[in-house]
Amino acid sequence: MFRVFVPAAAIIVASLSSAQALEVTKSVDIAAAPETVWKTVGGFCGIGDWHPVIEKCALSKKGGKDVRTLSLKGGGTIVEEEEARSDKKMDYTYTILEGPLPVTDYHSTIMVAKAGTGSKVTWTGTFKAKGAPDDKAKEAIAGVYEAGLKGLADKAH
Repeated sequence: MFRVFVPAAAIIVASLSSAQALEVTKSVDIAAAPETVWKTVGGFCGIGDWHPVIEKCALSKKGGKDVRTLSLKGGGTIVEEEEARSDKKMDYTYTILEGPLPVTDYHSTIMVAKAGTGSKVTWTGTFKAKGAPDDKAKEAIAGVYEAGLKGLADKAH
Protein backbone atom coordinates (compact mmCIF):
# COMPACT_ATOMS: atom_id res chain seq x y z
CA MET A 1 0.00 0.00 0.00
CA PHE A 2 2.87 2.40 0.76
CA ARG A 3 4.18 2.07 -2.83
CA VAL A 4 0.91 3.40 -4.25
CA PHE A 5 1.04 6.58 -2.18
CA VAL A 6 4.69 7.50 -2.85
CA PRO A 7 4.30 7.92 -6.63
CA ALA A 8 1.04 9.83 -6.19
CA ALA A 9 2.65 12.13 -3.61
CA ALA A 10 5.65 12.65 -5.91
CA ILE A 11 3.34 13.68 -8.79
CA ILE A 12 1.46 16.15 -6.59
CA VAL A 13 4.69 17.72 -5.26
CA ALA A 14 6.16 17.95 -8.78
CA SER A 15 3.05 19.63 -10.14
CA LEU A 16 3.05 22.19 -7.32
CA SER A 17 6.75 23.07 -7.52
CA SER A 18 7.23 23.43 -11.28
CA ALA A 19 5.25 26.35 -12.62
CA GLN A 20 5.10 26.22 -16.39
CA ALA A 21 6.85 28.98 -18.25
CA LEU A 22 4.43 31.05 -20.29
CA GLU A 23 5.25 32.31 -23.78
CA VAL A 24 4.04 35.19 -25.93
CA THR A 25 5.11 35.80 -29.53
CA LYS A 26 3.98 38.73 -31.67
CA SER A 27 5.24 39.88 -35.05
CA VAL A 28 4.72 42.59 -37.64
CA ASP A 29 5.63 42.93 -41.31
CA ILE A 30 7.29 46.20 -42.26
CA ALA A 31 7.75 47.46 -45.83
CA ALA A 32 11.43 48.32 -45.34
CA ALA A 33 14.72 46.47 -45.72
CA PRO A 34 15.82 44.47 -42.65
CA GLU A 35 18.95 46.62 -42.30
CA THR A 36 16.79 49.76 -42.16
CA VAL A 37 14.50 48.25 -39.53
CA TRP A 38 17.46 46.96 -37.51
CA LYS A 39 18.88 50.51 -37.37
CA THR A 40 15.68 51.50 -35.54
CA VAL A 41 15.39 48.37 -33.37
CA GLY A 42 19.04 47.46 -32.86
CA GLY A 43 20.29 49.93 -30.30
CA PHE A 44 19.41 48.58 -26.84
CA CYS A 45 18.05 52.00 -25.87
CA GLY A 46 16.48 52.49 -29.30
CA ILE A 47 13.19 51.25 -27.82
CA GLY A 48 12.77 54.74 -26.39
CA ASP A 49 12.38 56.06 -29.94
CA TRP A 50 9.66 53.66 -31.12
CA HIS A 51 7.71 52.20 -28.18
CA PRO A 52 4.76 54.49 -27.38
CA VAL A 53 4.77 53.91 -23.59
CA ILE A 54 8.48 54.68 -23.12
CA GLU A 55 9.14 58.28 -22.15
CA LYS A 56 12.93 57.88 -22.04
CA CYS A 57 15.63 55.25 -21.93
CA ALA A 58 18.85 55.59 -19.94
CA LEU A 59 21.73 53.22 -20.73
CA SER A 60 24.26 52.04 -18.15
CA LYS A 61 26.62 49.10 -17.57
CA LYS A 62 26.45 46.34 -14.97
CA GLY A 63 29.15 43.69 -14.93
CA GLY A 64 30.07 44.52 -18.53
CA LYS A 65 26.49 44.16 -19.77
CA ASP A 66 24.23 46.92 -21.06
CA VAL A 67 21.36 47.83 -18.75
CA ARG A 68 18.51 50.10 -19.81
CA THR A 69 16.24 51.94 -17.43
CA LEU A 70 12.94 52.69 -19.13
CA SER A 71 10.89 55.56 -17.75
CA LEU A 72 7.24 54.93 -18.58
CA LYS A 73 4.77 57.60 -19.63
CA GLY A 74 2.41 58.08 -16.69
CA GLY A 75 5.06 56.92 -14.20
CA GLY A 76 6.98 53.79 -13.32
CA THR A 77 10.25 52.30 -14.52
CA ILE A 78 11.46 49.01 -15.91
CA VAL A 79 15.10 47.96 -15.65
CA GLU A 80 16.30 45.46 -18.26
CA GLU A 81 19.65 43.81 -18.95
CA GLU A 82 20.86 42.74 -22.37
CA GLU A 83 21.83 39.05 -22.26
CA ALA A 84 22.91 38.49 -25.87
CA ARG A 85 23.16 40.41 -29.14
CA SER A 86 23.94 39.64 -32.75
CA ASP A 87 24.03 42.56 -35.15
CA LYS A 88 24.75 40.04 -37.91
CA LYS A 89 21.59 37.98 -37.15
CA MET A 90 19.75 41.21 -36.20
CA ASP A 91 18.48 40.12 -32.79
CA TYR A 92 19.01 40.68 -29.09
CA THR A 93 17.83 38.97 -25.93
CA TYR A 94 17.20 40.68 -22.62
CA THR A 95 15.76 40.05 -19.18
CA ILE A 96 13.74 42.24 -16.82
CA LEU A 97 15.59 42.97 -13.59
CA GLU A 98 12.78 45.01 -12.01
CA GLY A 99 9.52 46.62 -12.99
CA PRO A 100 5.74 46.77 -12.55
CA LEU A 101 4.78 43.97 -14.98
CA PRO A 102 3.14 40.90 -13.39
CA VAL A 103 5.98 38.57 -14.43
CA THR A 104 9.15 36.94 -13.13
CA ASP A 105 11.92 34.95 -14.84
CA TYR A 106 11.27 37.05 -17.97
CA HIS A 107 13.52 36.55 -21.00
CA SER A 108 12.73 38.10 -24.35
CA THR A 109 14.18 38.22 -27.86
CA ILE A 110 13.40 40.72 -30.58
CA MET A 111 14.59 39.89 -34.08
CA VAL A 112 14.43 41.30 -37.59
CA ALA A 113 14.36 39.02 -40.64
CA LYS A 114 13.86 39.40 -44.37
CA ALA A 115 10.26 38.77 -45.44
CA GLY A 116 9.47 39.14 -49.13
CA THR A 117 10.55 42.62 -50.18
CA GLY A 118 10.45 43.91 -46.59
CA SER A 119 11.02 42.73 -43.05
CA LYS A 120 9.36 40.76 -40.31
CA VAL A 121 9.99 41.74 -36.71
CA THR A 122 9.27 39.02 -34.14
CA TRP A 123 9.18 39.63 -30.39
CA THR A 124 9.07 36.56 -28.15
CA GLY A 125 9.10 36.32 -24.39
CA THR A 126 9.05 33.53 -21.82
CA PHE A 127 8.16 34.20 -18.21
CA LYS A 128 6.19 33.11 -15.17
CA ALA A 129 3.19 35.00 -13.85
CA LYS A 130 3.75 36.93 -10.61
CA GLY A 131 0.85 38.31 -8.59
CA ALA A 132 -1.64 37.73 -11.42
CA PRO A 133 -3.26 34.75 -13.15
CA ASP A 134 -1.38 33.30 -16.14
CA ASP A 135 -3.85 34.73 -18.66
CA LYS A 136 -3.51 38.26 -17.22
CA ALA A 137 0.30 38.07 -17.30
CA LYS A 138 0.19 36.88 -20.93
CA GLU A 139 -2.29 39.66 -21.77
CA ALA A 140 0.01 42.29 -20.22
CA ILE A 141 3.07 41.12 -22.19
CA ALA A 142 1.05 40.75 -25.42
CA GLY A 143 -0.13 44.34 -24.97
CA VAL A 144 3.45 45.58 -24.54
CA TYR A 145 4.55 43.74 -27.69
CA GLU A 146 1.57 44.81 -29.80
CA ALA A 147 1.94 48.49 -28.88
CA GLY A 148 5.68 48.36 -29.48
CA LEU A 149 5.44 46.61 -32.84
CA LYS A 150 2.81 49.09 -34.01
CA GLY A 151 5.07 51.96 -32.94
CA LEU A 152 8.00 50.33 -34.68
CA ALA A 153 6.05 49.79 -37.92
CA ASP A 154 5.01 53.46 -37.86
CA LYS A 155 8.62 54.60 -37.32
CA ALA A 156 10.80 52.19 -39.36
CA HIS A 157 9.78 52.62 -42.98
